[in-house]
Amino acid sequence: MNFFSTNDSANRSSFRKSVIESLPDDGGLYFPEIIPSLDLNFLRSLTNKSLHEIAYHVLSLFSEADIPLEKLQSIVQDTFIFDIPLVRVEENIYCLELFHGPTMAFKDVGARFLARTLSYFQETEDKEITILVATSGDTGGAVASGFFNQSGINVVILYPSGKVTPIQERQMTTLGGNINALEVNGDFDDCQTLVKQAFLDKNLNQYLKLSSANSINIARWLPQAIYYYVPFMLRGADEKFVFSVPCGNYGNITSGMLAKKMGLPIHRFIAASNSNDVVPRYFESGIFDPHKTIQTISNAMDVSRPSNFKRLATLYDHNLQNILADTSGYRLGDEGTRRVMKTCYHQNKYLIDPHSSIAYGALCKRLQNGEVGVFLGTAHHSKFMNVMHEVTDPNLELPEKVKRLFEKERRSEKIENSYEELKAYLIDCY
Repeated sequence: MNFFSTNDSANRSSFRKSVIESLPDDGGLYFPEIIPSLDLNFLRSLTNKSLHEIAYHVLSLFSEADIPLEKLQSIVQDTFIFDIPLVRVEENIYCLELFHGPTMAFKDVGARFLARTLSYFQETEDKEITILVATSGDTGGAVASGFFNQSGINVVILYPSGKVTPIQERQMTTLGGNINALEVNGDFDDCQTLVKQAFLDKNLNQYLKLSSANSINIARWLPQAIYYYVPFMLRGADEKFVFSVPCGNYGNITSGMLAKKMGLPIHRFIAASNSNDVVPRYFESGIFDPHKTIQTISNAMDVSRPSNFKRLATLYDHNLQNILADTSGYRLGDEGTRRVMKTCYHQNKYLIDPHSSIAYGALCKRLQNGEVGVFLGTAHHSKFMNVMHEVTDPNLELPEKVKRLFEKERRSEKIENSYEELKAYLIDCY
């Protein structure tokens, strides 16, 4: 299996090269040259399989040429180390809880798989690799945890100053070791732009061997498709599952779309957005028109130029009508998000964070007769305790493992939204 650039289908790389380089040199994103079709017998047997077995089978279709199957088995076992329960919230609406990992966010899955895959590739390399990653919230903590003390790998995390929660900031600034955090005077899109500039800077790449742990990296993106199989494992393939996905950089939902293209019988998707609604507006007008990023209480979704839109468009042959056949858009501002959180808590006795609540609200409005709604619980509510106290219960307490984060020393360095400043930092440090 090779991977081509979404900017140039003739620009192709192996799985290994795609993972290590992260971005093609033409600024596109890597995409599989073939979308494998899942065997019908495999699909019919999902209720008899474990998540490890499913992950091993699906991911081997993309990586077999570069990762021995025995090694892939080990990577998968060490990635999916936590439960992913499907929890009933109300009649015909379920939450796929993706927040039971080390940093209580769905990104633990992709970050752990990528970290272990890169560590395997590094075993035969003679130069250390520097992971450069931008975060709007949860990616930073997941990457820090996934790559902590991985041999031959240094990590630099860029996060927007004042635009992540205290817990999110602590998760990426208290580990030390090979984990370094830069607090950028800007928003997430600024951080993401800086990262992309670094990858395309040929002069910098003479000094450093760079790779990314954002969902722009194929090994962060692909394993996220695996948890879409969980409802089918538990309830079979006869349900009309509608997946409502909180969307920021659109890596999560496009992973699900990939699973559907491979044959997983997902009925349809809802792309649930906050006020940064560039993709829902595109669905309505056919025009991709990014606005300035708006800061919201669902901060991990505060993205106005989602990188993975390129993969979404490629999945559907750059045809809007093809996209709309599978997907609809939904938007909800902060006031509506608070209202949904409060209603869910009081009516269902179920706590949801500001991101997941937008996806839940979409199902409440858009689910049709005969469908079963599944919204992705992308982060534990305790990561957004200021909002939870305001909206649901002022007496909610932090989990013990979160409290311990505030006992550790916070270490980060402030930089301006300046590529030259980032470049100087990287050259000086590495």
